[in-house]
Amino acid sequence: MDLILLPAVIGVLSVLLAGYLGWKIKTLRVENDKANRIASYIHRGALTYLNKQYQILIVFVLVVASLLYLLYGIGFAAAFVLGALLSGISGNVGMRIATTANVRTTQACEKSITEGFKLAFSSGSVMSLTVVGLGVLGITLIYWLTGNVNLGFAFGFGASSIALFARVGGGIYTKAADVGADIAGKVEESIPEDDPRNPAVIADQVGDNVGDVAGMGADLFESYVDSIIAAMMLGGLVITSSDYPILFPLLVASAGILSSIISILIVRVGVGGKEIDPSKIMNMGVLFTGILMIIATYILVYWMNLPIGYFWSVIIGLIVGIGIGLSTEYYTSYDYNPVRHLAEVSESGAATNIIYGMALGMWSTLPPILLVSGGIYLSYCLGGLYGIALAAVGMLSTLGITLATDTYGPVADNAAGIAEMAGYPKKVRERAERLDAVGNTTAAIGKGFAIGSAALTAVALFVSYSQVSGLSKIDVLETPVVIGLFIGGALPFIFSSMALRAVGIAAAEMVEEVRRQFKTIKGLAKGKAEPDYEKCIGISTHAALRQMVGPGLVAILTPILVWFVLGSEAVGGLLAGALVTGFLLAVFMANSGGAWDNAKKYVEKGMLGKGKGKGSEVHKATVIGDTVGDPFKDTAGPSLNILIKLMSIVALLLAMAH
Repeated sequence: MDLILLPAVIGVLSVLLAGYLGWKIKTLRVENDKANRIASYIHRGALTYLNKQYQILIVFVLVVASLLYLLYGIGFAAAFVLGALLSGISGNVGMRIATTANVRTTQACEKSITEGFKLAFSSGSVMSLTVVGLGVLGITLIYWLTGNVNLGFAFGFGASSIALFARVGGGIYTKAADVGADIAGKVEESIPEDDPRNPAVIADQVGDNVGDVAGMGADLFESYVDSIIAAMMLGGLVITSSDYPILFPLLVASAGILSSIISILIVRVGVGGKEIDPSKIMNMGVLFTGILMIIATYILVYWMNLPIGYFWSVIIGLIVGIGIGLSTEYYTSYDYNPVRHLAEVSESGAATNIIYGMALGMWSTLPPILLVSGGIYLSYCLGGLYGIALAAVGMLSTLGITLATDTYGPVADNAAGIAEMAGYPKKVRERAERLDAVGNTTAAIGKGFAIGSAALTAVALFVSYSQVSGLSKIDVLETPVVIGLFIGGALPFIFSSMALRAVGIAAAEMVEEVRRQFKTIKGLAKGKAEPDYEKCIGISTHAALRQMVGPGLVAILTPILVWFVLGSEAVGGLLAGALVTGFLLAVFMANSGGAWDNAKKYVEKGMLGKGKGKGSEVHKATVIGDTVGDPFKDTAGPSLNILIKLMSIVALLLAMAH
């Protein structure tokens, strides 16, 4: 068999296993009619939003594909459409299975926390295996059919474009509902989270899926494929008697898929007992995948007779990814001092909560920046520019299981919400809430991992841009370059402002609607009437679709305008400025948001002492901090990952045309 077809076979295997796991989940019958009805609201709302979003994105894809056909020919246009299609499918499949698995996870918690964990983790595995399988399959087909690595950048452009709209739109949707539900429900009406009396609660549950599942899937799909494509392109510049340097990144990714499949099966089959620690089990799975990857990478380097420095570059990427995950966990989990201290200072009010949370997020940028900088330096020393790209591939090589642990979170969150709304027994709610608590930590780690991988991938794309555009250096004393640096540095702030403002406007509309329903629907406050969930779902849907276009156009049009006005060196400055400020701002917002969220949960668990739990003044202060942090960590912060990569892809395509 031709070596290039091996990744395609592994990609097909990954997709088939995802299909099998998804089928197994769907075959489970839901016995509780009320829970089934609530889940159908969530499922239908998520599908309605995605269908409307895709109607807009189809027009965008056709317009851009037509322009690429006129500028570059049919190959680039087809690759762009394929990248957009597979990115959309990845998010859609993950969202569909998540909205199927949520209620079944609730039901599984009736038996034991073990059964609930298995189901939620299986749902996350469907998402992760679909993402990595389709990613490797798409890149392999393009290279096998054309032999042109550069077509991969058009594929990446399609994936990045869809990812940006999915991330921004999904983030606006989920946080408009979440913030609105918290302010009008938990603060003003003093009702619990996920209380069925709250009209915004279903929209909030829908948002978890379109934002943290469909959006995250599309986000990491484009990071995954962009890192592989950049490494393959730089591998083509390595002078050898074979095409092994081109194929090596693809084979490393394929080895990562096989390693992840083995670990996923071990986690699913090996979990036993009624009382387990889901966090430890998933961490062991990720660790085992990393060990398998190290062995597989060494075998590949030895078999292909490549320099040992390439092996170490991949391993450095793995280590940097793990380090960023640990750093994120330290600054966002209430198991550690930063979040506990944040909860304690909240006793003096919401203002000190917000001040300390922002300070914590700013300080938390230090470890990731040191890790990424060290990773870039070491991988360059060991493998040159190609080594930097291999480090990005290495970091994302275990995505098959790391994404499973991340998208497990929204499923567990939905399961806990359904347990509350459907009136399940206390033991079921406690088990689901325990799974949800672990999911909050894995989600925060997942966001940190996504940001770190985005930084390394953007560096690899930046290096690719310098090679394609023929720039051996960028002189920061040149006026156009300085202008590009300033514009690039400002862009993440402008982009974030647009996203945060969209959430603020939509959340205000949501709050007014919730207030209206509590005033006008008789018996709602006492639980004797059902709220109009559809109205709140509509508010989030329309706000997300209306506001997602502006940030997307900013990301695509800015490098084009700078190129034609100031030239290729200025675009290099633009990319450098956006990469530095975008990475730091993304880490700051994600970690501040995660810390605010878990400080609230720490208080809700009664850890500050008697009289300082749910409903207390300190709890209200942490709820306000959490509402501020929601769009930080779930809208603007994650979207910056895609901004810095999409701009690099657009710049690369511009350089190819000239």
